Amino acid sequence: MMRVALVDSGGANIGSVRYALDRLGVDAVVTADAEAIRASERVILPGVGAADVAMARLRELGLVETLRTLQQPLLGICLGMQLLFESSEEGGVETLGLLQGRVAKLPEAPGVRIPHMGWNRLVIRRDSALLAGIEAGAQCYFVHSYAAPVTEDCVASSAHGVPFAALVQRGNVAGAQFHPERSGTTGARLLENFIRSGCA
Repeated sequence: MMRVALVDSGGANIGSVRYALDRLGVDAVVTADAEAIRASERVILPGVGAADVAMARLRELGLVETLRTLQQPLLGICLGMQLLFESSEEGGVETLGLLQGRVAKLPEAPGVRIPHMGWNRLVIRRDSALLAGIEAGAQCYFVHSYAAPVTEDCVASSAHGVPFAALVQRGNVAGAQFHPERSGTTGARLLENFIRSGCA
């Protein structure tokens, strides 16, 4: 049985991510213990809320260096993905620095509501094992006011007024801005791909 750790970063979506993994036959352990996280074969960092609050929680738990030095596949979800980047405008905080770029607030514009809430299409930008069985134009469920830039690490993008990174991956580090646990068959397939293939 593969050991999967769900980092207990205080995010409100931890329970729903765990339930989504249960449906895939994966018994994930919710933990804030650094040794348990290091001993896992897959690590998922969920998150809902503010970047500065989440980073303060990770520092308080002593998990910042643990996450920065993981060798196994790591998947950030929603705010968890944003924390993978170098910094965030939200609270002006330094984040984990595993991916290059700064997370910024989505710009307001006529007809563009912030936060971005609802279903949106994926634009595939490059090949990744994370996308196996996921078609271009697949719809995923988003809830966010801040977003990561489209860089060379962007596997799939979406747009809400402006393009933003929806799925990213570099080496063993990956992230989904959307909520796979709320994105139907597309989200389930992403989680299954991560568990099966990591970030290959």
